[in-house]
Formats: sequence, structure tokens, C-alpha cells
Amino acid sequence: MSIDPRIMKQLLQLQFQPGDPLSVRSTSADDSGDFTALLQSLLGQASAEGESGMTAATSRLGTASMPASVYNAHAALQSMQRSAIAPSKPSAYQLLVEEAAGRHGVEPSLITAVIHAESSFNPYAVSSAGAKGLMQLMDKTGQGLGVTDPFDPAQNIEGGTRYLAELIRKYDGNEAVALAAYNAGPGRIDRLGVRTDSELREKQHLLPQETRNYVDNVLERKRQYGA
Repeated sequence: MSIDPRIMKQLLQLQFQPGDPLSVRSTSADDSGDFTALLQSLLGQASAEGESGMTAATSRLGTASMPASVYNAHAALQSMQRSAIAPSKPSAYQLLVEEAAGRHGVEPSLITAVIHAESSFNPYAVSSAGAKGLMQLMDKTGQGLGVTDPFDPAQNIEGGTRYLAELIRKYDGNEAVALAAYNAGPGRIDRLGVRTDSELREKQHLLPQETRNYVDNVLERKRQYGA
């Protein structure tokens, strides 16, 4: 992508004092609206044209001396760099899922459902807690599973599937319990004394609502992908 230098120039002019590129001026309502419109135009162009060239365009802007509004624009462009190229269809990872499923004895439909629930098929997803990639592995968990690059779909799916398989074995094939442990952590599930899906249903009121919704959503998506 090549960002129109005229747009970038106008963005900067709206945010800096004329003749002094490092001094910040007060922004009127009209200027703010102009800046927003230009930024939306710039981001729209980024979304349409993809990743290529975006890094080069934003790297010309040093962040150290940016006022907040321009820094936020820079951050937005960096975010767009990842989201614009993130596949949004399960078919993009079908082969990786099937290979990992075969190695670890987990149904492909279950792996795909977990990816859907965890990251919506965005290999660059990062949660507020720091979980990364398609199946949202925490750094420590991923490292223990041999994942050196959590944003590499092959590594992440392999590591996430291996972890899911370990949980399924730990809970003797009870998928709902394994999914609850994947979401809330096995320690929390073990403290409740839950080992089977029926026990999970009996004690589900003791689990966070997020975990209960997660288990239901993944199992429903598994049925959909399996069909």
C-alpha cells in the first residue's frame, strides 16, 4: 500500500503549529472534525490495500515527539497493519487443524470451534490478559508447549491442540470439563472437584459466567463445524 503523502501532510498540518513541527496548538472543533475525516480516509485506504507499505509510511513518524492525537493515529495504523491481513475464515487453517488433530487425537471440528471462540481466526489476536494467537496461548503455557512464535499459526495451533488434548486426557474424555479448564484454568476446575461433564453441570453455578458461556459456545460451534 502507498499512503497518499498529501493526506499524511494534511494530518500533520492539522495537529502541529505552522512552521514549528514540534509545537502543539489547540484544536478547534472544526479542525478536530477535519482530522477525524482525514484519519478515517487514511484507515479506509489501509484496509482496502492491506499491509504492504503501511509500516514504511508509519515508520517515518517518530513517536517520541508526537502529540497524543497523532500518536493515536500512529497506533491505529499499527493495529490496522495486523487486522487488515488477518484471515477470517476457518478454511484458511483447515490443513493445519487437520494435521494437529491427527497428531493429538482431537476432532478437527473441536479445534476449529476453539479457534473461533478464542480468536475469531485472527492469528494476531492479543487478549487483555496477554494471551496470543489463534487459540490464545499465554506466553508461559506456549513456551512449555514448544511455541517460540505465538503469532505463527502452525506453531500456535499445534501448541493449542496439544494442550487441549492433554486436558481431554486429564479429564478422561469429558470435553466440557476440558473446555472449562482451557478457559478458566485446570487449577480452578480441580479445586471444585469436577472430573466429569455431569459434575460440571451440577457445579456450573460456581464457575464464572464467561466460562459457562464459553463451554456452551464451543460445543455448539463444534456441532456446526462437524456438520
